Amino acid sequence: MIKKLLSKLTEFEKMIFISMSFTVLMVVLRFLYTDDREYFFYPWNLFLATMPLFFSRQLKRFKKINLRVCMLLFCWLLFLPNAPYIITDIFHLEERPLVPYWFDLLIVISGAWNGIALCIMSLMQVERFLAKHIKQKWRLPSTLLLITLCSYGIFLGRYKRYNSWNIITKPQDIIHTLISHVAEPVEHIQAWMFTVSFAMLLTIIYFTVKKLPGMWRAEKG
Repeated sequence: MIKKLLSKLTEFEKMIFISMSFTVLMVVLRFLYTDDREYFFYPWNLFLATMPLFFSRQLKRFKKINLRVCMLLFCWLLFLPNAPYIITDIFHLEERPLVPYWFDLLIVISGAWNGIALCIMSLMQVERFLAKHIKQKWRLPSTLLLITLCSYGIFLGRYKRYNSWNIITKPQDIIHTLISHVAEPVEHIQAWMFTVSFAMLLTIIYFTVKKLPGMWRAEKG
């Protein structure tokens, strides 16, 4: 089963799989040693982080934009913040008895790297798809807009504790929060400072990765 799954992944995706396995292994070893479930949220967060990649990989089956593609893009954008959201799990890092500080640091850093890698790979696949269907002048603005929306989603997840599926279970709450942030930006300056700052960071990381030799051409998306 796992061998069949790995055969369908690109080389970059295989490395992400190995990296995620490393993080989960570290969490398991920590639990076996301490019986402490402090970082048990990582496997679930990593699973959610893989969802945007799952949706973006489906786009290569389509030659044109239709209703199914729009649904895929909607689901992709809905789950995309879950990947870079893992960066903010560094807030949980603190020295704890029995466990070396460096061990927990490895868990947090490897988790953050997994989230970044999944986000970048997924965004790259969506950009490759959209590049075939939108004009050149709209490609960069579209990518920046998607990154900004993703960053705002991270804020909603970290500070408002919304999940991706709350768009269905709590649509009124999310709409009210969004309207409040837009209508009263000064009162919610932290939301916009967080969004802009994270968008800048993700933009730098994304376009840096794209500059790696052969990265844009090698990945088949």
